[in-house]
Amino acid sequence: QVQVVESGGGAVQPGGSLRLSCAASQSPFSFYSMGWYRQAPGKQRELVANIASGGNTNYADSVKGRFTISSDNAKNTVYLQMNSLKPEDTAVYYCNLRRFGIDVWGKGTLVTVSS
Repeated sequence: QVQVVESGGGAVQPGGSLRLSCAASQSPFSFYSMGWYRQAPGKQRELVANIASGGNTNYADSVKGRFTISSDNAKNTVYLQMNSLKPEDTAVYYCNLRRFGIDVWGKGTLVTVSS
């Protein structure tokens, strides 16, 4: 069964940048989406951004213009470039792979934005 592993979280000051990576253990082949969700303390998990196997992308309104999702199909990896980070971006970020309605989740990586 395919697994996904996140990396790249950490602590950064407001206005800073981070890049998250999510690597799938094997190629999901086609008809899938990969993306990022986040969950802040006391809040529900929410979609941040995702990218479909055809290349279409989708972003939460709160991150549009600041975050960019991209993929490297040769490496089975999806990236989330996060710029102009705000304290409200602080959360555990989870990678998600969805194919035919089946979700695979990573363990999460913590992003802390604080001065």
